[in-house]
Amino acid sequence: MKLLADMGVSQTVVKALCQMGYDAKHLRDEELQRLPDRLIIEKAKLEERVVLTFDLDFGDLMAASKADLPSVIIFRLKNTSPQFVFNRLQSILENCAEELNIGSVVTITDERYRIRRLPI
Repeated sequence: MKLLADMGVSQTVVKALCQMGYDAKHLRDEELQRLPDRLIIEKAKLEERVVLTFDLDFGDLMAASKADLPSVIIFRLKNTSPQFVFNRLQSILENCAEELNIGSVVTITDERYRIRRLPI
């Protein structure tokens, strides 16, 4: 699975994902830290990547677009330490791979997650 992290996601998380064999990129690594949200979505769709973000606007953007891709993982965590984010994400990537491949928005909280199929 290919992943694209925006500025809210720690580069430490992206490095850990790469060490696990994921094709993960961070916007900062490509000097795209100021890329507008809609262009992040376009980039992810073009590169067939799942967007990783803390920005709640991505759910609204995907709903407004009526698109079925890219998938988006939105973190709504109280504990935002890179290790906790990575642990929650690792579980989601293992349990929701099929949903992410066909187009979904996954919202992750400290205790659970919710999947909404795209288009919304």
